[in-house]
Amino acid sequence: MATFLYKLGRLCFRRRWWAVLLWIALVGGLGAGAATSSGAVPDDFALPGTESQEAFDLMAEEFPEANAEAVEGTVVFQAPEGATLTSGEYFDAVQQVLTELGAGDEVLTVVDPFETGAVSEDGTVAYTTVDYAVETGDVSTEMHDQLLAAMESGRDAGLTVEASGEVAMGPMHMGSAAELIGLVVAAIVLVITFGSLIAAGVPVLTALIGVAVGMSGIAALSTTLGLSETTGILAMMLGLAVGIDYALFIVSRYRAELVEGHSQEEAVGRAAGTAGSAVVFAGLTVIIALAGLAIVNVPLLTKMGLAAAATVAVAVLVALTLVPAVLGIVGKRIFGRRMRKQNPETGVPTSLNKEGKDNGGTRWARAVLRRPALALVVSVLGLGVLAVPVASMEMGLPDNGTQPEDTTLRQSYDLLSEGFGPGFNGPLMLTLDGGDGVDLESAATTVSGELGALDEIVFLAPPNFNADGSMATLLAFPATGPSDSETADLVHHLRDDLAPQLESQTGAAVLVTGMTAANIDFSEVMNSALVPYLSLVVGLAFILLMLVFRSVLVPLKAALGFLLSVLAALGSVVAVFQWGWAAELIGVEETSPIMSMMPIFMVGVVFGLAMDYEVFLVTRMREAYVHGEDPKQAVVTGFNLNARVVTAAAVIMISVFASFAITMDEAMIKMIGFGLGVAILLDAFVVRMTLVPALMGLLGDRAWWLPKWLDRVLPNVDVEGESLERYLEANGKGRGSLDKKEEREPAPVA
Repeated sequence: MATFLYKLGRLCFRRRWWAVLLWIALVGGLGAGAATSSGAVPDDFALPGTESQEAFDLMAEEFPEANAEAVEGTVVFQAPEGATLTSGEYFDAVQQVLTELGAGDEVLTVVDPFETGAVSEDGTVAYTTVDYAVETGDVSTEMHDQLLAAMESGRDAGLTVEASGEVAMGPMHMGSAAELIGLVVAAIVLVITFGSLIAAGVPVLTALIGVAVGMSGIAALSTTLGLSETTGILAMMLGLAVGIDYALFIVSRYRAELVEGHSQEEAVGRAAGTAGSAVVFAGLTVIIALAGLAIVNVPLLTKMGLAAAATVAVAVLVALTLVPAVLGIVGKRIFGRRMRKQNPETGVPTSLNKEGKDNGGTRWARAVLRRPALALVVSVLGLGVLAVPVASMEMGLPDNGTQPEDTTLRQSYDLLSEGFGPGFNGPLMLTLDGGDGVDLESAATTVSGELGALDEIVFLAPPNFNADGSMATLLAFPATGPSDSETADLVHHLRDDLAPQLESQTGAAVLVTGMTAANIDFSEVMNSALVPYLSLVVGLAFILLMLVFRSVLVPLKAALGFLLSVLAALGSVVAVFQWGWAAELIGVEETSPIMSMMPIFMVGVVFGLAMDYEVFLVTRMREAYVHGEDPKQAVVTGFNLNARVVTAAAVIMISVFASFAITMDEAMIKMIGFGLGVAILLDAFVVRMTLVPALMGLLGDRAWWLPKWLDRVLPNVDVEGESLERYLEANGKGRGSLDKKEEREPAPVA
């Protein structure tokens, strides 16, 4: 592989303008396809194999006039203290708001709360339901503004008016200031790392082109494959992160090869053959982790994972083809003006270290290797302490009760809880499916009687029958909130105990569904899928890393280190978001259960990125070891050449994730940003930069042990470039040799 990538890198260097034009043409072609893709694609959130999804599918079949994807909103009214909504002026104010709501764009129906009984017992709180003729992706700014204007007219009359739903939230905007902050931080870090604006610009520019290709491809295929706007969130975030990482790694190696005295074309080829091999396998670990999300069997997560995996694959191709081409264009200007002046004759500095001194990575590696056991124990204990809160982790899905207190979503949630009880925000829906000879009306009466006798249910709505009377739905309001554990216990009791009993009594099949039940099912699907997913991802990556490193212990160390970092990061998430420790520092106003998909999401994303750092660091150690250095010196060499690159990449990603955690109001996005930021911080600086050199120092030659029979079975992918070195030696370009062409290259123009 190394030899192939060496030749590919040199080809792209020689045909650099063609390579650049091909990528630009690809961006243009896919962009045109994206522009012609018509219609927004709604998020198809389905949970195959669950009772709630079975009931949803049954309702879609038996109630064809209802559109489950249509947008619905709730507007809540509260009278001033000491007054009721049934009095003259406030009654009229509610009616005026209802009239204005009904005149809004795409509004189908507005329910009058005084006709349906949607008024609290004391008459102080009421709510209306507004149905729209659009789906989530089609909510417009005008619809949002019209809703706010109608609410404001009620407030002007002295009422408290709040709303929830997609229209109250407003149109979804995936772009944010957080992404811009991430790019600015990336540019600053790269300038500091390389000391050159051009060197800093190459990774950012090529990564943006890769992301443009990936996102345009997703948009172009959105209608055909049902890829919603949400599908691209993970693809954009990871595509940008790994795109910068991979280009950064190759640019760094190119600079090192130029300092070794090679010509520009030869330096590009060697960088592609060695660093490029590491990029390929680092990318494969990320792709495995993302594509493995399909094992969860949630279509939305599967699409997100595959779309992100495709974008990462594009980032790998960009690094192997476009980056060498761009390096051919910038040439020796990859060094800053000051560095080029160190050696005016060739324009290449004699060393990448200031005054030939050891850099920070070398000093750090030697410090760890002096006390490897101490570094190992302290690191493991520290990560273990951070992981302790995981034992008390409670999982669920955030609801409007976790929104910031100053939002209308949160205030409407609180008003409904105050007027009707906490369970009103998360009703359960029961479906009654009758068969031949079943009196469904009688069955509904029996079911209502049994449910009404339960203390855990405080209110039942009248049953709703379909056109031919073969199916009915029934809303039941629990006494507890949608995210309370007691509500989950109630759902299990209804399904496991009461439903079979009612079916034997009435002959009607009873299923429990609704968004609250679906969220409970989602949490259980996530929990049950975690171990198989972790086994698949870690197992496949373990095999891949054995191919890369020709070792059993190095991949084992990599996997165990990852588990430590992800558990410690999850523990930090629990401490902040569930326990509330230092939550105010990042603007978390309400504690809540940990998002159900958080563990799997972190396992997939963090594993892929952590293996990037592992491959980047350890392949250079492996390369030095194969070429004759003793194990400890190989560790120092790996850190000398790649610690700065890994540090820069980690700081960039931490900054991006932290910006999401700090600047975004949505609790779920805050949790993801915080969790990923902490995970990268711990994995990069504690596991890869401390545990890895400590263990490698303690293991010595044993780190590279591989049973002879396994060595014969495993194909040799040659990431360290042994076959490339043989190829170069056969062509008079072995280690230590310089290219004749270098002597003929003029010094670069300053």
